[in-house]
Amino acid sequence: MEERIAKAVREFPGRAGLYCQELDTGREWAVRGEEPFEAASVIKLPILVEVFRQLESGEAREDERFTIAKEDKLPSCGALNYLHTGLTVTLMDLAVLMIILSDNTATNLLIRRLGMERINDTIRGLGMEATRLRRLLFDSEAAARGVKNTISPGETGRLLAALYRGEVVSPAASARMLGILKDQRLNGKLPFWLDGKVACAHKTGEDKNITHDVGILYAPRPFVLCICGDPVDAPALNALMAQAARLLVQEQGVILGGEPPAF
Repeated sequence: MEERIAKAVREFPGRAGLYCQELDTGREWAVRGEEPFEAASVIKLPILVEVFRQLESGEAREDERFTIAKEDKLPSCGALNYLHTGLTVTLMDLAVLMIILSDNTATNLLIRRLGMERINDTIRGLGMEATRLRRLLFDSEAAARGVKNTISPGETGRLLAALYRGEVVSPAASARMLGILKDQRLNGKLPFWLDGKVACAHKTGEDKNITHDVGILYAPRPFVLCICGDPVDAPALNALMAQAARLLVQEQGVILGGEPPAF
């Protein structure tokens, strides 16, 4: 099954990458696992780590209040853009919205509060070299200069594995971060064909010709699966992601209904 999935990713039109780790054994396999990809919203995962690092150190508080101004609101993903100006939310509200609805307004508020360099210091401290936060979301001036936030499937997957082992910030913080990732509302990629029978703690990302999903699938033998595409036909790669996750879960004996399209 690994060979079949790896071949499909390797030969996918454009550029796709994959990283998979069996969490009981640590065994890894990958396709372009260490190559940098434009991050889209997967960059929100290390931002979440910095939220919890600063909470643990006392540099931030969960109940810090933020009032949403008109100029804070960003388009597309999330909820805050659609709610009334002047709404007051907490730092933890922002962190949760950033992950489960991929809220862009919440993300930029957190980047400004936490500090871009502090986030990147934490990224480097995690041993991540390809992953960098270089600009705010929807910073059109920086984007026009070619400034990109980046990730790699392998670095993101190893971060998820460290969360699973309770090694990121602290065991308690790791568990809370995984709880937020399990509450993900954007479930049209990795979990799509799992019939709700296998929990998935994950974070999606998408932009023009970019699509990613990175997560932990809690099958009988849990595993990390990260699939990234940049540039690709996003709907086609989304379908591949869903089928790959289903095949790997079924291989462990989980019975799932129906029969999705083949690769």
